Amino acid sequence: MVVLLLHKVLRGGNVIDAAWLAERIGDRTARGISASMTNLIRSGELPAGTRLPTVRGLAAELGVSPGTVADAWSTLRRHRVVSAQRRRGTVVIGPPNVPHPTRYERIGEFGNRLAVDLAIAAPDPALLPPLDAALAAGARTARLNDYTRETITPALRAAVEPGWPFPPAGLLTVGGGYEGVQLVCQTVAVPGDRVAVEDPTGARLLDILEAQGAEVVPVACDDEGPEPDALAEALATKPAAFVYQPRAHTPRGHALTPARAAALAELLAPTNTLAVEDDGTGEVSSSPMVSLGAHLPERTVLVRSYSKSHGPDLRIAVIGGAAEPVERVRVLRSFGTGWTSRVLQDALAHLLTDPGAVAAVARARAAYAERRESLASALAERGVRTGNRDGLMLWVPVADESAALVTLAAHGVAAVPGSRYQIVPAGAHVRIATGRLPDAPLSVAELADLVALAAGPH
Repeated sequence: MVVLLLHKVLRGGNVIDAAWLAERIGDRTARGISASMTNLIRSGELPAGTRLPTVRGLAAELGVSPGTVADAWSTLRRHRVVSAQRRRGTVVIGPPNVPHPTRYERIGEFGNRLAVDLAIAAPDPALLPPLDAALAAGARTARLNDYTRETITPALRAAVEPGWPFPPAGLLTVGGGYEGVQLVCQTVAVPGDRVAVEDPTGARLLDILEAQGAEVVPVACDDEGPEPDALAEALATKPAAFVYQPRAHTPRGHALTPARAAALAELLAPTNTLAVEDDGTGEVSSSPMVSLGAHLPERTVLVRSYSKSHGPDLRIAVIGGAAEPVERVRVLRSFGTGWTSRVLQDALAHLLTDPGAVAAVARARAAYAERRESLASALAERGVRTGNRDGLMLWVPVADESAALVTLAAHGVAAVPGSRYQIVPAGAHVRIATGRLPDAPLSVAELADLVALAAGPH
């Protein structure tokens, strides 16, 4: 019935008739128009793919200004109900829905045939410092069960501030590194804004920016970090933010050098672009921390995660840097949780200052480096060269991505397709996690044989 009705109201070029649409809109304010449109889309009267009339055409039928319709269209775009397409105009996407993080989710279903999981670059539980004493210390926090919103406890502030790579005007805790990056991007960029990002970069970051409606501008990188020429080209588009990883880069494993940081800071200085540093591997990174904040403290925000170094169940990252963007994140969080558990904050403070925990993190750092380098060396002996110098993974070049994943899966090994990390396709790769290699039933040599087989031509 809906299809027959649409045949009657569609005019040339598959555009819905403005008069028909205007009859179904009662409240002719911007909010009323967007609400009526949402109801029509939700009911199926305007199915996905339907082209909407022009702003001026619908405004004339409704007897309102084009600005009122434009505001309604903007609301619908922000909620991903419609999409503005250059040649087709404004097109219905579908009913309101939660964006699906397609890049981040696991590929394939192994059932009970998964022998080696190299898909998740997670820390080894055996290398994490024990939490018993830390949680006991956290439970003794001064304001236990107090509803006062404490963005960062005095103990945690005292523990993190001395090691911050530049003096942070603002500090607060959030529920993990990616939540921190998501909140910063959400507060600095509105839908349609451009955000400059390293290419390749974390698959989850690309999902976050896509869900927020940002236009991603790629910035090529090499072994020293983002390339200055590529950043200069990206900055010409006037991005609201530049998001990059200063060390243990996912997926290529490089780290920013002091000389490269100075060159990038010189390019960023005359712009309004906020530098957002994602230090996701944190204190188990092999490389020293080099920050743009040493040059541009008033325009840099560093998000440091403690999940891989001290435990994912602590669910803590610290955001520190320029006062205004940090304050915006605090305000946004006030709509939800408001603050991070003081028990967990002071537990992390204990781990950051306890000599035994500090030594455990140092042992983990060395172990992760040894595991990564042992597999990289074994692969190099088999003609497969990877360039990762830091982090919990290897970026493995392959002849064919799909064939490599199928070969690994046939042997019960899970990996991640490299295309999920790339903005502009640049060669076929798979990403191999190395943080838990001793848990694998295969030796490093056997695993290298298998990865080399998968990487070759088929």
